[in-house]
Amino acid sequence: MKSFAISGSLRENVGKRDAKELRYQGLVPAVLYGGATQTHFSVSAAEIKSVIFTHEVQFIDLDIAGTKAQAIIKDLQFHPLTGETLHIDFLQLDEAKPVTIEIPIRLTGTSPGVKMGGKLVQKLRKLRIKALPKDHLDTIEVSIEGLEVGKSVRVRDIQVENLTITNTPEDTILSITTSRALRQAEQEARGK
Repeated sequence: MKSFAISGSLRENVGKRDAKELRYQGLVPAVLYGGATQTHFSVSAAEIKSVIFTHEVQFIDLDIAGTKAQAIIKDLQFHPLTGETLHIDFLQLDEAKPVTIEIPIRLTGTSPGVKMGGKLVQKLRKLRIKALPKDHLDTIEVSIEGLEVGKSVRVRDIQVENLTITNTPEDTILSITTSRALRQAEQEARGK
C-alpha cells in the first residue's frame, strides 16, 4: 500500500470562527481519531490536494507537532459551490485492528466477447474490503480473460487472501453485453 507523508500543526482553539480563520490562511481543519485521544490539527490545503484527488488508496503518515501516526482519510467535507476542502477526518490505524476501506478495481486481460463486438459494462469501480493494515492492496485485479458475450463477474467470484470483501456477493462488477452493431449483425444473419 502506498504511503504519503503530511505534516500538521495542532489547533489551539476549536470552533467555527477558528476553522474559518484557518481556511482563510490556506489551511484545512482536521481531526485524528481512533487512538487514545482525539487530536485536532490543521494541514496545508495545497499539500492535502494530491492525496484527496487520487483514485489510489493511500495510507498517510501524519506528523502533528512531532507526534507521528499512520492514518487513512475517513471523511471529507467540501464547500458545495467552490469545492474547497472544509474539513478532514483521519482514522488512526492500529496494526492489530482490521480497517474497512474502498480499493479500486483494475481489469486485466482481453475478453473474447469484446473482440467479437460485445460491449464491456463495468458497474463497480471500487470494492469495500476489510483487512489488517499490512494486508491492504493498492488495487484488486479482476481478469476478463475468457469472458464471452452474456457473461459477467460478480463480487462472489473474487477471492483474495487475508482480506474480506464486504460488498454484497451478488453485485455485478462487470458484464459483457451484446452491442447494437452485434445485435444488428445477428438479426441480418437470421433474416438471410
